[in-house]
Amino acid sequence: MNLKQLEYFVQVAELGSFSRAAQVLDIAQPALSRQVRALEIELHETLLLRNGRGVALTEPGRRLFEHGVAILQHVAQAREDMGASRDEPVGRITIGLPPSLGRQLTLPLIDRFRSGLPRARLAVVEGLTAHLAEWITSGRVDLALLHNPDPHPALAITPVLQEHLCLVSPRPAQPAGAAPLNAEPLPFRELAGYSLVVPERQHVIGALLETQATLAGLRLDIAWEVSSVPAIIDLVCAGYGHAVLTSSAVGASGRTPELLARPLVEPSLTSVICLARSANKRPTALLRQAMQILTELVTALPQHPPPATSAPLRRGDMPARDSS
Repeated sequence: MNLKQLEYFVQVAELGSFSRAAQVLDIAQPALSRQVRALEIELHETLLLRNGRGVALTEPGRRLFEHGVAILQHVAQAREDMGASRDEPVGRITIGLPPSLGRQLTLPLIDRFRSGLPRARLAVVEGLTAHLAEWITSGRVDLALLHNPDPHPALAITPVLQEHLCLVSPRPAQPAGAAPLNAEPLPFRELAGYSLVVPERQHVIGALLETQATLAGLRLDIAWEVSSVPAIIDLVCAGYGHAVLTSSAVGASGRTPELLARPLVEPSLTSVICLARSANKRPTALLRQAMQILTELVTALPQHPPPATSAPLRRGDMPARDSS
């Protein structure tokens, strides 16, 4: 067993896919498969079960994964300590992204690391805000983007971007030459008149909607609960209902011409994207560089008109969170 094999195995296990891990590690997928298979042969154990959706850990694989994460973290800390006096961004860092941002940020994040941080190793994992916060406190993740995180003494939280939520509907067909439709704001109380396709209640948007509807005494018409934001947009375009999403989610979908996004008002609902790291660890040069890169990437996310629905945040600007 060597550190390279262990790193490859951990990356495949975290991403649940050989193809995605090969992209992050910048190696050919067959070479990655051979390294993991060599590890299985040496340990006389099956570590991963391959299926049509990716891979899953076996019980021996789960035990090795726990050891592997701890070993790689110790190695990364040793490298960081050696480079600390030179303030060099070296070592390994694990960054957690919510599913709504993973598709948009993974590729540019890897590009920035390859071009600007050649001595650093990057691992990317996805999870809901609650899971990512737990992974930071347990040491599995070094840095993460969270939606509306609850205050926690073990987390250092920095607001990055505030987005207003919009009602997203299929764009009505218009005669040729007609003036474009304006995205007029929609009072929240009128949301009860729309059949909605929304994320489940574990998702921040689902929780915000449920809380605000309860406070307003409204009964929302939830037609479908779907966890995938791209799938929600597909359903809206296909006429299955309307969605409540951020403007950046609409802009990143690639289907903006098919959609009409109306900001919710009276009250307006906001989702705040925050950077989170452990409050109990000294930030390394690599962590500081990664925070800067993530901040730049988030504030550059494609926005759907009207542009006033999103604004970069300064420290201390984050509004109180309604629910998790």
